[in-house]
Amino acid sequence: MTQTISDALAPLDTFGIEVPSWAYGNSGTRFKVFSTRGVPRDPFEKLADAAQVNALTGAAPRVSIHIPWDTVEDWSALADHAASLGVSIGAVNSNLFQDDDYKLGSLTNADERIRAKAIAHHLECLDVMRATNSRDLKIWLPDGTNYAGQDSLRRRQDRLADSLQQIYAAMDSDQRLLLEYKIYEPYFYTMDLPDWGSSLLQCLALGERAKVILDTGHHAPSTNIEFIVMQLLRQDRLGAFDFNSRYYGDDDLIVGSADPFQLFRIMVEIVSQGAHLPSAGVNFMLDQCHNIEDKIPGQIRSVMNVQHATAKALLVDTDALTAAQDSGDVLGAHGVLMDAYETDVRSLLADRREAKGLPRDPLAAFAASGYLDRIATERVGGTQASWGA
Repeated sequence: MTQTISDALAPLDTFGIEVPSWAYGNSGTRFKVFSTRGVPRDPFEKLADAAQVNALTGAAPRVSIHIPWDTVEDWSALADHAASLGVSIGAVNSNLFQDDDYKLGSLTNADERIRAKAIAHHLECLDVMRATNSRDLKIWLPDGTNYAGQDSLRRRQDRLADSLQQIYAAMDSDQRLLLEYKIYEPYFYTMDLPDWGSSLLQCLALGERAKVILDTGHHAPSTNIEFIVMQLLRQDRLGAFDFNSRYYGDDDLIVGSADPFQLFRIMVEIVSQGAHLPSAGVNFMLDQCHNIEDKIPGQIRSVMNVQHATAKALLVDTDALTAAQDSGDVLGAHGVLMDAYETDVRSLLADRREAKGLPRDPLAAFAASGYLDRIATERVGGTQASWGA
């Protein structure tokens, strides 16, 4: 590597990770949602918690919101509140999975009235984006079927294409539609967008401002996610990357907790194509539920894990790697990657934080701040935000 380590890590200064508002509410398993002291009671308090993550890491400047979970009467007031806390509103996420009308589908439903209702919800989300200066509409499509023959797979795709086209046509020229896929759940025979290819085909039909969302937990076990990253970046269609970690299904655990080497491999592919730079336009976000751990420390740990993996990816000796690849040196090429992966970057990142006036150890600084005890005392009464609320 010809450049200094400091120069190599410089892109971390502009690498931001969006945090989700719903990560700060109560969540749990299919069987139980667990309550935690001091959980936010409204979107304003969610922003206050998210701002703690940014203040301590310097790397989480945006907060993704979910409609209707984060609905307020005055969107400008919410955006102003975010700015006063040093953050901004990020992507606006729609909700197509908590309405009885959507039992047999939303944007793919055979009932035209229900499809129109789902489309209207997205037009409402576009208005929220305009009021909060958000540019990204994120759509996870939970539609699918449980039984063979339940519905026509072809007609469902046709209805989805028509619904998405109506939403896309209503967007402003500076707004993007980001489309997420998932291999299974909540339906099990087939999902209407089960994989990246299905999402990509729909986006290609819409236009250049329609791009794919890749969520780490939305694939079959052992899927090579970095290969998908490469293909979507090659087509300039990776619009967002949602970080989390999994052992079995869509576990939504702290990113890097199950397989830190996978996280590193993914970031190597992202860095190699310059997709970590703001100019690439990829929206990096944590999409996690903190069921048994405290919410804010869970988000801080997640941001730090992504920073660690990204720093190691930035330390890959690309000249040596290319030379080994071009000469057919299999073990040499793999060794270049392993040298970077096995580098202990913790002190390097702590030094960088300290140089910016941030705490060397954000988790320890948060624990010492007394913030959790304070909000537990102040947030008494009202209704705690929970998953789905």
